[in-house]
Amino acid sequence: MARDSSPAGPVPTPDEIRRAPKVLLHDHLDGGLRPGTVVELAEAAGYGALPTTDAAELGTWFRTAADSGSLESYLETFAHTCGVMQTEQALVRVAAECAEDLADDGVVYAEVRYAPELFVERGLSLEAVVEAVQAGFAEGERRAAARGRTIRTGTLLCAMRQHARALEIAELAVRYRDGGVVGFDIAGPEDGFPPTRNLDAFEYLRTSNAHFTIHAGEAFGLASIWEAIQHCGAERLGHGVRIVDDIKNSAGGTPELGRLAAYVRDRRIPLEVCPSSNVQTGAARSIAEHPIGLLASMSFRVTVNTDNRLMSGCSMSSEFGALVEAFGFGWADLQWFTINAMKSAFIDFDQRLDIINTIIKPGYARQVN
Repeated sequence: MARDSSPAGPVPTPDEIRRAPKVLLHDHLDGGLRPGTVVELAEAAGYGALPTTDAAELGTWFRTAADSGSLESYLETFAHTCGVMQTEQALVRVAAECAEDLADDGVVYAEVRYAPELFVERGLSLEAVVEAVQAGFAEGERRAAARGRTIRTGTLLCAMRQHARALEIAELAVRYRDGGVVGFDIAGPEDGFPPTRNLDAFEYLRTSNAHFTIHAGEAFGLASIWEAIQHCGAERLGHGVRIVDDIKNSAGGTPELGRLAAYVRDRRIPLEVCPSSNVQTGAARSIAEHPIGLLASMSFRVTVNTDNRLMSGCSMSSEFGALVEAFGFGWADLQWFTINAMKSAFIDFDQRLDIINTIIKPGYARQVN
């Protein structure tokens, strides 16, 4: 689908955006808990390290602590969410509530990622973690359907790039790919931990015909993106916003693509852009100055995502709303972002096409008309 350059038409309102069908490709399970759930799970597990047990205050604390301008400091907030997600019951609850919350926000398809290795501190096996999360998503989808909201969820298993378990997690993802796991990712600090440290995992995934994305081009620059694509074979880029470092203004003032940026655009490599999170980690100075405006205008395969809804205090609807306000995006733009995401999902082509034609396009047609 080519980007519609026609006039934006009526400005989408927050309520209209919430009702419109949305697709989410980059959302971390341990970054999207309800504050009240964190408090209750901490009490049940005897986890006493929370900065406060008042749910409203805790939600504010997470957002404030994440507003550091540093990816490393941002990641420190996850000690608390991971700390309360160490039992099967906790994982089922968190996954079920995640599906419910996304469905209530109008998300019709979501790929939610997590690192199984972070949830084995109390003796769970990696397999038990995966099975608990899948059970939770199935329950959340059922509860959403009972309220008249349809959502399909797939999961991505992450390996932490600073550890040495990528091949093990890649094998786990392949083992469960017929059970709801749709792909693989590496996450964690980029600087000092290039994706090429995990080449054996990516080779295994490629030879297994498995899907994977790589966090790249957020806290680190073009080298991270180049390695993720050219050495590792990434199908999508988690964030990828630093690709703008390879776009320069010509003498006449028009943007010119460098060879890497041109390759990313020409190959239609999806960018999993997370605007609010990018501002928090210092990848962009503000929403208004976020590279997404330039990248969209140049027809990169841009998708809009939440990253960590708890830490950023955001939803898909609020991210769309912020972009509408900052860049004047209209319904054609929001539909374009949504179809970009659905095209880039890690499920079968016919399933992607079905969601586009039977849910997304009719849903946006209703909003416009």
